[in-house]
Amino acid sequence: MDKIEQHHSVDLSDGFASLTNNIICRVALGRKYSDGKQGKKFKGLLADLMWLIGIFNIGDFIPRLAWINKLTGVDAKAELITREFDQFLNEVVEEHRRKIEEKSIGGGENSRDFVDVLLEMEKDKTDMLAGATDTTYSVIDWAMTELLRHPQAMKILQTEVRKIANGKPNITDEDLKNMHYLRAVLKETLGLHPPIPLLVPRLSSQDIKIRGYDIALGTTVITNVWTIGRGPSTWDKPDEFKPERFLNSSVDFKGQDFELIPFGAGRRGCPGTSLAMATNELVLANLVDKFDWALPEGLKAEDLDMTECTGLTNHISLLLPLHFRVEVVQGWEHDERVII
Repeated sequence: MDKIEQHHSVDLSDGFASLTNNIICRVALGRKYSDGKQGKKFKGLLADLMWLIGIFNIGDFIPRLAWINKLTGVDAKAELITREFDQFLNEVVEEHRRKIEEKSIGGGENSRDFVDVLLEMEKDKTDMLAGATDTTYSVIDWAMTELLRHPQAMKILQTEVRKIANGKPNITDEDLKNMHYLRAVLKETLGLHPPIPLLVPRLSSQDIKIRGYDIALGTTVITNVWTIGRGPSTWDKPDEFKPERFLNSSVDFKGQDFELIPFGAGRRGCPGTSLAMATNELVLANLVDKFDWALPEGLKAEDLDMTECTGLTNHISLLLPLHFRVEVVQGWEHDERVII
């Protein structure tokens, strides 16, 4: 919030990415990795990793042609990213080992993070950083864009948030529990723009017949949640942004309702759902509480191009900078208005 108030022009998308990256890093690694040379390198590694995971790999579909990746340089890129990530994570682990040693001789902090727990359990490091950061901030990106395209929904959300927040400097978890329209906005965003349109592939555990099709044991199964969220047999006007559809609905995103499964379902559902949604709710609530948002004069909602980029995660096309620039006209204390 301070950065928005201090600048006349702010890159919202980069801000969302930095914020979610800082949250995940503080939970998993114990501190932020967004500033300085090390932070710049880390953000670059995350971007390279998400690009690598999201590209078309012909070897996944035609194994005999996997050698093509050597010609295109994909294999070399994968090896380079792996080495650099290993080096970075080794530095993180050594930093934590030193911290644990300091504690053993009476110094250091009392708080523990994810790496501390893993070291104590003597388990390997896990890859939760890229997925958690990228998918979380993409939801906030899409939510803000849809709200700007639908001023009435923005007005309803701001009225709810400001009434409950009642001028407090910080919105609490107790406040969020009463923000039903906020949760509806995020559910609608998850339905229209799921962070990972095609869930992580699974393998069929047995021979099965589905709607007349024989699915053999070991078949790769890909779930298209983007299509599920826009199914005309399930949703009324599925391509329209209508948060109200969730106000009197028991459908939730926790994996029990198959009409809305952006985080998957069952034992292999996303373990970071609660953290991601807590972050999304808190960020979005603060943004609409402390700022008024509008499109530039002369620009209409239909002028916004909602093209989605290709890749593992679902982002607004990077070729459309309109979505990522905001100008702060006045500060919050002076009834500010933010123009995107």
